[in-house]
This record gives sequence, structure tokens and C-alpha cells, in this order.
Amino acid sequence: MAKLEKLFEPVKIGKLELKNRVVMPALNTKFGTEFGAVSERSIAFYEERARGGVSLIVIENTCIDWPVGKAGTSPIRADEWKFVHGLHDLAEAVHLHGVKIATQLQHTGRQGSSLTSAEGQQLVAPSAIPCLPTGGEMPRELTIEEIEGLIGKFVMGATLTKAAGFDAVEIQGAHGYLITQFMSPYSNKRTDEYGGDFEGRMKFALRIVEGVRLAVGPDFPIIIRLNGDEHIEGGLTLEDNKLIARRLEAAGVDALSISAGIYESPPWYSRIFPAMGMPAGCNVPLAAEIKKVVNIPVIVAGKLGNPLLAEEVLRDGKADLIAMGRPLLADSELPRKAAEGRLDDIRPCLSCNEGCGGSMSHMWRLSCAVNPALGKEREYKIEPAKKAKRVVVVGSGPGGMEAARVAALRGHDVTLYEREKSLGGQLIPASAPQFKHAMKDLVEYLKTQVKKLGVKIELGEEATPALIKALKPDVVILATGASPLIPDIPGVKGGNVATASEILLGERKAGDKVVVVGGGEVGAELAWFLAEQGKRVTIVEMTYGVANDMNMFSRFYLLDKLAELGIEILTNTTAKEITDKGVVAVDISGNKQVIEADTVALAVGFGSNNELGEKLRGEIPEVYTIGDCVKPGKIQEAIHGGSRVARQI
Repeated sequence: MAKLEKLFEPVKIGKLELKNRVVMPALNTKFGTEFGAVSERSIAFYEERARGGVSLIVIENTCIDWPVGKAGTSPIRADEWKFVHGLHDLAEAVHLHGVKIATQLQHTGRQGSSLTSAEGQQLVAPSAIPCLPTGGEMPRELTIEEIEGLIGKFVMGATLTKAAGFDAVEIQGAHGYLITQFMSPYSNKRTDEYGGDFEGRMKFALRIVEGVRLAVGPDFPIIIRLNGDEHIEGGLTLEDNKLIARRLEAAGVDALSISAGIYESPPWYSRIFPAMGMPAGCNVPLAAEIKKVVNIPVIVAGKLGNPLLAEEVLRDGKADLIAMGRPLLADSELPRKAAEGRLDDIRPCLSCNEGCGGSMSHMWRLSCAVNPALGKEREYKIEPAKKAKRVVVVGSGPGGMEAARVAALRGHDVTLYEREKSLGGQLIPASAPQFKHAMKDLVEYLKTQVKKLGVKIELGEEATPALIKALKPDVVILATGASPLIPDIPGVKGGNVATASEILLGERKAGDKVVVVGGGEVGAELAWFLAEQGKRVTIVEMTYGVANDMNMFSRFYLLDKLAELGIEILTNTTAKEITDKGVVAVDISGNKQVIEADTVALAVGFGSNNELGEKLRGEIPEVYTIGDCVKPGKIQEAIHGGSRVARQI
């Protein structure tokens, strides 16, 4: 394994020395109280990341203008002195582990919502331009007096930050929030001193930096979160942001944290929350260019959870520090494991956006698809079992392997049965497309863990009721998954028909013209997979849209890919018959058409495989069902269910 020398080399931001180059960037947790105070849940969450070996934690988007400027429903506040006590407790908890901490001061501006964040008040912005992804509300243009008041509120936030014992302050100047809105010609159409040319658009940011510096003194580090590119027509380009970076450095900023995009950057949200199909290190080229024009440290974020890639970025001089956001949600111990050379023990982030992005879009607290303990750090400690039991787990999908892993960690004697020749369950076909390779990383992680923990693995053997009873287990955990549903339509058993799983596994070859029946996540991703192979693909979906079962962050990226690949999408259309020529389809108005196809791929959902549970209950002391065999769902439900059951036995 390559040595991770640069990643764990000390570095300074201003006069603040950090023990390594791994930074946790700000993430919207919603762990604060209803009124914006630091909660015990907040402290536990951040302390767990500090314990894991990160060098600097930048806490979530901290509100300086309640409620109009707040992000989401429960952000932490730094706008009144009564909140300093909670902030101080948080700083102390992080400092216990030799880790530095900063706030991120933020105002959402036009990217907020009067329904969910601004509590009924009208949004404010440099100019009255709505933001479509958040509902298209028309913000009110700020007056000069209000702008000057907001500058004072940012300064107040920095003052509170320092008083609370924090080590630095980050000012959110990226992702289309208020400061970016002033800097960008896309969102700033003002003609007064705070708009117009480059100097006018920079004035708000520069006055904030000037005021913060006067408030915190010369030695307290100021970091600015900055886009490398807004990735939208009429917005800030890389060349614009290089000029901005130089001006911020001249104004006294100590470091720049580089990201990209605003909510409206096509595809919506995807530049801020890079999807699974986007390249690792997607913002590194931007950071590298900005680093060339400044002499202060440059932090870069964007799918950099692989320590080997992070090391390469640092070694090549493309950045000075690596921000790992979602990877530290997936595994809070990532830095320590990497430093110890335990790369195969790092639980990988999938960039699936299911827990982190899904929770944000639903206004729920932050969660993670692959880490059930996130947000429950104190409640979900894995404790030794009071009594070791014989546990049989049937099925080696994500839920089954997670159940086996946690049960073994607790000291139980675990045997895992899988009827196929390899571990992984539905993750095997799911990981077949190149754009879903991260799923393979999860399979390898779980396989490694269950083997290291001494779980007995039985492959290629059907776990029948008789076999299980003969083992005399104390506990049986059924993770038997689900099977593809076959629609009851004429011709469905024809030789030109295959399930999505059969095609993804390579058991069936698709012809040049393919009709995918079913436009949920599985069908849409199958269409993407086939179109990349040069197939002509049509999706037939009976509802109003495709991939409606996906989180919005990943969905917008997928829809963009489908359009780019020229995939035809027929919504509100039902497949009525399959013939040797293709699919007979009828739309909502009753119009019939025949869609030519060499292959018809079925992706109409799954049905639970729960028969085994019915046969074992009453025969085994404890029988549990988890994952798809309870109800077909997402990877998060499977992994969280497996962990929950294994913790209670």
C-alpha cells in the first residue's frame, strides 16, 4: 500500500496548526434544537468525528439571521449571546480529542423557503430573482441599510464563534447562498454600490471579511468557502473565481475551501451533492487552478473519501487539505483507520445521497444509508451481548451481512448462509454498471468484515427449514431479499423478455433495440447502462415520471444522463402486450403504439421472499426478518434493519 505521508502531515491555516490534512466540511445536520441551540445530539455527532482522527471540523451552516437566513429547520445559531454556552460545550468536546473546530457562518438568501426555513417570512436577496429548485418564491431585494445590517450580523457571528472557544471561522461564500448571490452576475442585478461591475459585486463579501477581521483580531483564522465554478450560464466561471480568490487573499482571508455549483446548476443540486455516477475528485481541477493564483492554503471537497486519491491530490500539489464530508458520515473513524493502514476496514461512502440528501429534502435529521449509528452515536454503541447465542443469518445482501457483522462484534456465534456462489445479494446486479462501482466497494467492505470477525460462511447452499432446525440456533435472522415481479401480460414469457437482474448479471444479452418496462430507479439505471453500450433504449412507465423513487439530488443527475444519452421516455403509458416485434403500449389517452424491440427488459418492482419466516416461527426461539424480505426498499432500510436486529439479540 502507498504511504499516506502528505495526508497526515501537519499544516497551518494562518497561525493555527492542524495535526493532519483531513477536514470535515460543514454539513446540514438538523441536530440543533427547534430554536437553534446546540443539542446533546449535536455534541455527540461532532465528538465522534473528532474521536475518529480528523484535524479540523467545520460545523454546520450556522445561522446569523434567524429565521430568514436559516437553512432548513434546525440549524445551530450564532446570532445571540444566549447561544454561546452550547457552542462552548461543543468546542470543548471536540478539543478533548486534539481537534480544531470552526463555525460556518451562512445566510441562505434566495435559496431558502418561507415554508420550511424562513418561518413564513419573505426571503431576501441582492435582487428579486426566484430560485426554482426551492419552489420559485420571489425574494425581496435588500435595501442598503439591510445589507449593512447583515454585514454586522456576520461580524456578530464571528465574534460569538471566538468567544465560544472556537479556533477559526468559515464564511459560506459558495453554493449559491447570500454572499455568492452578491458576487455572481447570475443573481445580482443591482445597479448601486453593491452591484454592477466586479468591484460592486465583491463589496458585500469584502466588507464582511473586513468587519470579521477587526472583530476577531489578526491571529484568528478566517476561511472562505468558495466555488471554483458555478456551472451555470451567466454565473461565475473558474476565471471569475480566480479573481475573487486573489481579492479575498488580499483582504486577509487565511484559507479557501473550494467546492462548486449552486442549487440551479444543471442538473439541479448535483454539483453540490455529487452523485454516485460523477467522477471521484470532481472539484480537484478547479481547486488546482485556484491554488496557482493564491499563496494561502486551499481545501478541496467533492468525492474524496478514498485516502489514496486524497494523498495523490496533495502529493501532486493540487490542494493543501482534503475536505471529507459524506465519507465521514459513513465512517467517522476514516482518518484513524487510514493512518493505521487499515483501508479495508473503512466503511465506504456510496455517494448515493439516500440518507444525507434524502433527509435534507424531507426536512429530517441527517442520516446515512450505510451507517446506522449516525445521529445516534451514544445510543448505538455496540456493546457485548449479555449471553452469546448461536445465530444463523440467511441471505448475504447488505442487510444480512450487516446483521452478521454486528452480531459477531457483540460476541455471538454467527453462521451466514447464501444460496448463490458469492456474497452480496442484490448488490451484485446493482453494482454491474460502471457508474455504480461504489456498490462493489460496499460489498468488499462487508465481506472483509464478516470474514475478519470469524463469521462462518456457507455459500451455494439453500437454507431450508430442515437444515436450519438441525443447527439448533437460538436466533435466525432472515435477509432473504426479494425477487423480480413479472407482470401478467400476454407474451411476458417470450424468448425476447428478460428481467433487469438477468441483464445486469450477464445471464441474458440485450439486443440493439431495448424497451425497458418500468421506469423506477432500477429501470432508469438499466436504461442508462444499456444506452452507454450503444443500445437504442425506450422506457415505458405507467406513472407520471421516471425514477420517482430516488432522492432528488441523485434523480436530477440521472435524468440529465438519460436525456444526454437520447433515451426515449414514455410516461403515463402502460405495456399491454409483448410480441416478437416489441411492446404494445397504451398511453393515458388510450392511444396505442407498437414499440420495436429486440429485447424487452422487465423492471416493474420486486416481491418479498418471506416464506421461510412463516415456516420457522414457533420452531426457533427468535426469528427476525429484515430488508427486502419484509418490504422491498432501499439499501438504507436493509442495513439499518440488520444493525437494529443484531443490536437487540
